[in-house]
Amino acid sequence: MSASSRIEIEAHAKVNLTLEILGKRDDGYHDIVSIMQTIDLHDTVSLSASDDITLICDDPGLDGENNLALVAARRLQKAVGVSAGAEIRLEKRIPVSAGLGGGSSDAATVLNGLNRLWDLKLPLPELEAIAAEVGSDVPYLLSGGTALVQGRGEHVVPLAHANVDWMVVVSPETDLEDKTARLYSELSQSDHTRGVLTHKLAGRIRGGGDAPAQFFFNAFEPYANQVFPDYAQIRDTFHNLGAMGILMSGAGPSMFALAPSREIGVAWQLMLEMQHGLRAYLVKRWDPPGQVRKSTNRAHISRDTAT
Repeated sequence: MSASSRIEIEAHAKVNLTLEILGKRDDGYHDIVSIMQTIDLHDTVSLSASDDITLICDDPGLDGENNLALVAARRLQKAVGVSAGAEIRLEKRIPVSAGLGGGSSDAATVLNGLNRLWDLKLPLPELEAIAAEVGSDVPYLLSGGTALVQGRGEHVVPLAHANVDWMVVVSPETDLEDKTARLYSELSQSDHTRGVLTHKLAGRIRGGGDAPAQFFFNAFEPYANQVFPDYAQIRDTFHNLGAMGILMSGAGPSMFALAPSREIGVAWQLMLEMQHGLRAYLVKRWDPPGQVRKSTNRAHISRDTAT
């Protein structure tokens, strides 16, 4: 590895087509079952050889020690016992704390990138074990695509590409601290399910990619209005444009709907931004080219993060 080595990688956002909570574990965390899908909205991660591990972000508020990209790099360095460092440059486009997995995707991308930059040649299961120590969405986001995610996020099973194309994502601003913990605290035992809806949708996707919006589900959705003050009003605005099957992603507050065509999606996005002053994105399903993946990782995860 030379001092001029540099890698630039896209870190893709995700949406949850389903998110079911199976129950609370004895350790205080929750088991979930979810179908996740990466989209073409992405941050950009640049990695350069360096003596130390450092992070530079175009959002100064994310330069701190708790940034998951930095946490991931240090965990990888410790796990493999290398002395090499890296300068991490992070260009943010995915909204922060929005339910789109931005921080987790940055962390996963750093793990993939450093595996190359440091010439570690770690297989995916070993990277997944390290990713699981960083956050619940990180193992999935190492590869992305369409996947069935179970446990606390560590069990990732790839699916055939879901038959979804264009989507519009609306991402309201929020400064709510401990957002995910707050949403989990709203749940009662009656909100726990057996994952039947998710497994039905997984079966349809396996059978040909069919992913109708009526199968989409998020256990946190009924509590979004209580946790995010403007959620109902923004959702109504989105619905009044003609969007159907609007669903919150992860722990929100971002919501998304399938667009019947790119042209309609463009119209929705422009009206949401220009007429209503909302942060909206026209996005497309994103799958890594030639994706083939199996996951057998059963590593421990440090915390619930339905980001």
